[in-house]
Amino acid sequence: MVNLGDTFPNFKAKTTSGEIQFHEWLGDSWGILFSHPADFTPVCTTELGRVAKLMPEFEKRNVKVMALSCDSVESHSKWIEDIKVYARHGCEGFPYPIAADESRELAVQLGMLDPIEKDKDGLPLTCRAVFLIDPSKKLRFSILYPATTGRNFDEILRALDSIQLTETKKVATPADWKKGDDCMVLPNLSTEDATCLFPKGVTYISLPSGKHYLRLTPQP
Repeated sequence: MVNLGDTFPNFKAKTTSGEIQFHEWLGDSWGILFSHPADFTPVCTTELGRVAKLMPEFEKRNVKVMALSCDSVESHSKWIEDIKVYARHGCEGFPYPIAADESRELAVQLGMLDPIEKDKDGLPLTCRAVFLIDPSKKLRFSILYPATTGRNFDEILRALDSIQLTETKKVATPADWKKGDDCMVLPNLSTEDATCLFPKGVTYISLPSGKHYLRLTPQP
């Protein structure tokens, strides 16, 4: 299991785009690695199709994307044709690689196995995991969904926007925040520092405690 802030494993894998060494493939980009339970399954097809449509959004954010499951590269390559039809992806090729993990070695290392959902041989399937890795190869967020629940990739983009924003600005993002919404001023910033850092202004929310820790500012 990899914890937040840990260096993500520099694994080697066979993919639909050839063999990769993960850190070298990532380069100076951010990366999202997401696993799926099995090829030629309904929920997974909707998810990989959705990601194919969202690739321009990931590219705008300097994010490379890779999918992974315990099926073979040969299986992935055949399945891609179904995904492209479902997603109405008419371009040549496929916009991101799908990695194979037939030995389940990577799934075990990253804690991605779902003990409830099993394949025809009784082996646990990979759950719906999502890992965001930054350019320094550190894990920045992870989400684990069971095999039966499809992911919300709009939420993944939202969290990505928050992390990339707060990487360089002294703000945090509140519940249900979306890009362009007001942000929270960090509680360790003094009033004087907040005034200097946020020329668009700081709004204080009055609270029964009398404490001034809820401070809003337009997204910097």
